[in-house]
Amino acid sequence: MQEEFCFSEIAGHFAIDGKYVSCIRYGEGHINDTFKLTLEKDGKEVHYILQRINNRLFTDVEKLMRNIRLVTEFCRKSVIAHGGDPMRECLNVVPTKDGKDYYTDGKNYFRVYIFIEDATTYQIVRDPKDFYESAVAFGSFANLLAGFDASQLYEVLPDFHNTKVRYANFLRAVEKDVCGRKAEVQKEIDWVMAHKDLCGKLVDKIASGEIPLRVTHNDTKLNNVMIDNKTGKGLAVIDLDTVMPGSLCYDFGDSIRFGCNSSAEDEPDLSKVYFRFDLYETYLAGYLSAVGSSITDAERENLPVGAILMTYECGMRFLTDYLEGDVYFRTTRAGQNLDRAHTQFKLVDDMTAAFDKMLAAAKK
Repeated sequence: MQEEFCFSEIAGHFAIDGKYVSCIRYGEGHINDTFKLTLEKDGKEVHYILQRINNRLFTDVEKLMRNIRLVTEFCRKSVIAHGGDPMRECLNVVPTKDGKDYYTDGKNYFRVYIFIEDATTYQIVRDPKDFYESAVAFGSFANLLAGFDASQLYEVLPDFHNTKVRYANFLRAVEKDVCGRKAEVQKEIDWVMAHKDLCGKLVDKIASGEIPLRVTHNDTKLNNVMIDNKTGKGLAVIDLDTVMPGSLCYDFGDSIRFGCNSSAEDEPDLSKVYFRFDLYETYLAGYLSAVGSSITDAERENLPVGAILMTYECGMRFLTDYLEGDVYFRTTRAGQNLDRAHTQFKLVDDMTAAFDKMLAAAKK
């Protein structure tokens, strides 16, 4: 990658000041190519994040970057209003010298962010405190954007959490049975169909206005949170490529889906898979402490619904992909998507059994 581009020339298109020093690959992201750009100014090193945007996946870079600029500018103003540090508590897009949000050479697309110093992202939860701090970060993200009109955002991935549409896609996969796998997974198909009433639980409430339309991050993993190196506290949410209109119950629910699983997402032995209510309480406490009074009663009461729904939706997507020949989710072995579906269905059953406890905790 580094041999393909002249990074000093690319950096020269952005509104940054200093002498080019280096640009090295950075982080563990798989979607975009990410680099740490170093310049020298007044005898000191200044750092930025330079990314080549994956325009094969994000085909409308103009709208993608408009989303990110609108959200980051609003976050910055909110952080300042709350007395925080806008250089560390939110992403800051660096414009090009001609005022655009990105630079393109006609084939490749690049963007630059101010580097958040003295902070780290982690790939795995080292202890429950990390999970708590990720909850604080995503709760703060929702709170900072509480006054933002989410309807102005472009849907980068249309119907991403429209569970009714996901269910319709599943039914088509069952009907077509392109790989002849339907017979072997009839039990799993029946399970999904038996739970179809879940599909409208949030979609319908958003449509009616019972649950407000908000900015959703849609990739609420721990490695999208900057953790302060000294305090261990969650600082800022990063990777805003999938910010879209939706419900905060989606983001909360997806965090619970993967964070409260006792085992790996593709664990074949279901006796090892169970819903960790203790971690649910940990995340819930962090999230509610940060989202504050901006959360509505209807949203609060639907947080456990979001957890069940996101887990059901993800399991249904794994099963759909298995029926279609494993064409969407990357697999490394036969039956992996089916194992993934099984873990999600087991978690849904566990969460359903614990729903009253989950709801009581959310209301407390």
